[in-house]
Amino acid sequence: MKKQHKRGERGPLASIALHVTLIVASLISIFPVVWLILTSLKPRDGWLSTELELFNSPSLGNYGRVLSETAFPTWLLNSVLVAGLTMLLGVFLAATTGYAISRFRFPGYRGVMWLLLITQMFPVAILIVPLYNLMASLKLLNQLPGLVIAYMTVAVPFCAWMMKSYFDTIPQEIDQAGMVDGLSPFGAFWRVVLPLARPGLAVTAFYCFMTAWGEVAYATVFMSQEEKRTLGVGLQQFVGQHWSDWGLLTAAAALIAIPAAAVFLLVQRHLVTGLTAGATKL
Repeated sequence: MKKQHKRGERGPLASIALHVTLIVASLISIFPVVWLILTSLKPRDGWLSTELELFNSPSLGNYGRVLSETAFPTWLLNSVLVAGLTMLLGVFLAATTGYAISRFRFPGYRGVMWLLLITQMFPVAILIVPLYNLMASLKLLNQLPGLVIAYMTVAVPFCAWMMKSYFDTIPQEIDQAGMVDGLSPFGAFWRVVLPLARPGLAVTAFYCFMTAWGEVAYATVFMSQEEKRTLGVGLQQFVGQHWSDWGLLTAAAALIAIPAAAVFLLVQRHLVTGLTAGATKL
């Protein structure tokens, strides 16, 4: 007699097929990362070999060349400064803006809401020219603060909407209780509401950091001086029209992933909660 499965219960064949599919998908996902790391560990020009070798004569020579023979340390420092400032200022502006439009109804409220939405409609290619003219008039070309401002025009509107949605899930009675105890509206926001919004702040911080860390278009246009370049622009020096140094490129790419992974590990505990709370109200 054929066994009847309960609703939602998978049979043995379906379970095996699901697990095989997940394993194959996982292998496909990690293959580029594994290939990148293995290539970076090959000896100089070892990637030019026509022999199929998974791992032979590993060497850290490519990493030494990247750190000592190129301007990678300067690019890394510039990227850390830009991404760090973008994250700190972006979190502050997004949190305060999101709290204001979540809690208060002021003149121009709808205009601010529409402005935050409309700014998300324009692609980077359209915004580069007006931003370039603006940066040139303010003498912010080849200046790291100018690049931070450009990145915040991308990150802050989206993050403000997300933070507004998260603050909507926190009852206003909590703010009122803080003000009854003698706190000002800003004091209630800073000392009572903000600690409750840590998951949303974690998502905002991660998004702002990654917006600046992996961006290339703005950095290429606004930073023409060698000492002002960031990692996204600097890596282009390893790829030429007729020749590419994959050893340097893969080693630099592996080093670039370390700070991003560190930020992810710091905020990953709150990422799922923050994204879920914001997604329900966007």
